[in-house]
This record gives sequence, structure tokens and C-alpha cells, in this order.
Amino acid sequence: MGLQIIKSDTKIDFVGFRKIAFTLSILLILLGIGSLIMKGGPRYGIDFAGGITVQVKFDKAIQIDTLKDALGTTGLKDMTAQSFGSADDHEYLIRISAMDVSTDEVRTKVSEALTQNMSDTGFTIQRQEMVGPKVGADLREKALEAMFYAVLLIAIYISGRFEARWMAAAIMAAALSGGIYVLGLVNLPMSLLIVAAMLITVGLCWYLKLNYALGAVVALIHDVLITVGVFSLLNKEFDLTIVAALLTIIGYSLNDTIIVFDRIRENLRNKAHQTFGDVINVSVNQTLSRTLLTSGTTLFVVIALFVLGGGVIHDFALALLIGVGVGTYSSIFVASPILMGFGPSALQHDEDAEEAA
Repeated sequence: MGLQIIKSDTKIDFVGFRKIAFTLSILLILLGIGSLIMKGGPRYGIDFAGGITVQVKFDKAIQIDTLKDALGTTGLKDMTAQSFGSADDHEYLIRISAMDVSTDEVRTKVSEALTQNMSDTGFTIQRQEMVGPKVGADLREKALEAMFYAVLLIAIYISGRFEARWMAAAIMAAALSGGIYVLGLVNLPMSLLIVAAMLITVGLCWYLKLNYALGAVVALIHDVLITVGVFSLLNKEFDLTIVAALLTIIGYSLNDTIIVFDRIRENLRNKAHQTFGDVINVSVNQTLSRTLLTSGTTLFVVIALFVLGGGVIHDFALALLIGVGVGTYSSIFVASPILMGFGPSALQHDEDAEEAA
């Protein structure tokens, strides 16, 4: 028998907490969306917004206002400065949005300004990056597409894997492709097109009664929205590393959800419990030890990356830290209760799938 930190015969009423969990999730999502609206969208990093970034390391701690004043003599427009990594690193990122200057010119002007105005401390320019605005826009679109197609393929897989309804999943994919094509004719921005596609995916899962897929997809969207919202509230930048983190979160959260769903399906076949709510409670309790062990060991590694990994992967580790925690929570308190909302259909579909097998 494997290691267990919680006995499989525990009787925690997870279903009974669903209203509190839904309220908490809705509040977090609304806070994040409100922050995004107030700030005019995510704070894009150099990968998505375009521009030039210079990373500078100083020999001792300095005030950010002192650095900004020193850079004021460069004559470069649209320049911002922020601390980078932990306070002990004494590292700062200088970002220039203007694209009418070369990287060599920026490096020379920054170096001259710091040498002239901050002669009491030494510094080293560690790296410099430049991304054009067209490349940044293309990267934003590709990142959104990657997350959307990941969720869509997951919905198709779960529909076939848990409900043996590959035809319904194919119909959903075809209908979604048609919907995206029609929306594309009106030249919607890519961000709005992806949001619309996500809503269509959820709507089709509900209409076609792909209940397991609906629970999983809503949980994944929930995890991404909360992670993005927290990043907006913390005024963190979004770049390609954060997109990688979001895709990792989608995969991790799905793994937890599939474990719970698989146990729900097994218990449905056993018909040992009276109601669908009882089946969900028993299934979550039976898998709780495995879920907490998996999440706990993952969080230990992510915390180590967050604390010791340095400034380059600091935000990546933070996104994983938020996402792993939220993903574990959503597998228990979001995906399964949503499945419960379609209990009779889910029961019938599982019986049909068992007979087909």
C-alpha cells in the first residue's frame, strides 16, 4: 500500500462547501478582472510589448528614485526602471519602449548616465534584449492560441476518455471551428476571439452534455484567470516564461482533475452510494492523500525555485506557486461540484459508456 497522510475512509463533506468555494472563486476572478480593466490589460513584458530591456547589477543597494533621476539625463523616451530579483541582488531592469534607437546607443547612454550621476557605486550591465513591436504582437497571438488549443484538446480527450463520446467531441470541435471562422470574418482582435472561443467551448460542452469535459474546462479556465488576476494585482509583467508557466499549470491541474474523475467513474460503476453527491464526496476523500502528497512535493520544489532560483525565473516560479495551489483547490472544489450539477446526465452517460465497453 502506498504512503498515505490521510486515510481513504475519511468523510469530509467537500460537496457541502461548494457554495463557499464558488463564492471565493468568483470574488478572486472578479478582483483579477477588475485589476486588468483598471490597468488597461496585462502589463506586458519585453517579449510581448516590444522595446529594449537592460539589466544592471550594482555593487550596493540603491533607491529606485535615485536610479530614475540618474537615467533622466540619457534623453531616451518612455523609460522605466524597476527592481529585479531579491533585494540582496541589487539588480534592476531598465526598459525603453522607444524603437527609434539601436541597442548599442541605449547601452552607451545608460552606461554614461550611470557613470556620471552614480559615481559612488560600481555597476555592471549584465544583459540587453530587444524585441520589435510586430514580433511582440505575433508572440501574444501565438501564446493565446497555444492556451486555447490546449484547453480544446483536453476537452476532446476527456469527452472520449471518460464518456466514450468521441463523436460528440468531434461535433464540438467542428462547431467550434465554424464559430471561430465566423467570428474571424468580423476582424475581432485575437484576445477577444480567444475569449469568445472559450465561451463557445464551455457552451458546447454544456449543450452536448459533455459533463466531465465541462467540469475540467471550467476548472482550467478558473486556474488561468486567477493566476493572471493575481499577477495583475501584484503588477507583475507577462512574458513568454509566464505563458510557459500557465501551460504547465493547465497540465498539472488536469492531472489532479483526472485522478478525481477516474475515481468518481469507478465508484459510479460500483453503485455502492445512494446519490451522486455521495459518490463525489467518497471519491475526493479517497484520492485526497494522493492529491496532497503530489501537490505538496511539487510545491516544495517550486518554493525552492522561488526563493533560490534568482531573478530570471522568479516570476515563473511565482506563477507556478499560485497555479499549483489553485489547481489543487479547483480539482476538489470546482471541477467535481460542477460535475455534480449535471449528476443525472453524468450517471447515465457513465452507464452507457460501461455498456459500450
